[in-house]
Amino acid sequence: MSTEEQVEEAKENAMRMLRIEKVTVNIGVGKSGEPVEKAKKVLMQIAEQKPCSRRARRTIKDWGVRRGEPIGCMFSLRREKARGFLKRALEAVGNKLRESSFDDLGNISFGIKEHIEIPGTKYIPELGIFGMDVTVTLERPGYRVKRRVLRRSKVGKSHLITKDEAKRFIIENFGTQIVGG
Repeated sequence: MSTEEQVEEAKENAMRMLRIEKVTVNIGVGKSGEPVEKAKKVLMQIAEQKPCSRRARRTIKDWGVRRGEPIGCMFSLRREKARGFLKRALEAVGNKLRESSFDDLGNISFGIKEHIEIPGTKYIPELGIFGMDVTVTLERPGYRVKRRVLRRSKVGKSHLITKDEAKRFIIENFGTQIVGG
C-alpha cells in the first residue's frame, strides 16, 4: 500500500486518524534541594501546572547522588493543553526536528536548551536557566485496549503508528520541517 493510499484511507476511516495522547516535559537537575525547587518553579511558569518530582533510581557516588533522592521534575499535558504547549515548544526549536527525534513507534522526543526560548516565558534571574526534554506520544483511537484493566490486549501490528506517519502528522498539523541526521 503506497503512502497516498494510506493517507486516503486515514481520511475516510476515523480509527486511522492520529492524535496526541500526551506531551511529557522533563527537567533533570542531577542534585536535590534548591535546584529541583527552582526547576519546579520554571515548569509551573511554563505550563501553569504543578510538576512532580522524579527520584534517583540508583546511587552514583562520583556524582554525589543517592538512591531515592529527588533529582528532577516533570509533568504531562493532555488534549488542548498538550497541543498548545507543543506549538510553543516547536517554536523554541525553530519548527525544525531531526530525523533521529522519531522512534519506530511514532513517538517524538527533542530537547530545548534554554527554557526562555519558549514564547511567553519570562526570564527570572533568581531561578536561572534550565534545559528540558519534551516527549510527544501519538496514538490512534482504539489504543485504550492496551491500558484498560479488564481484558487488556495488545494493539495489532497494522494499527501501530510508523515513523513516517508520525512525521507526516507533525508536518501537516504543526508546519514543522524534518532535518536529516
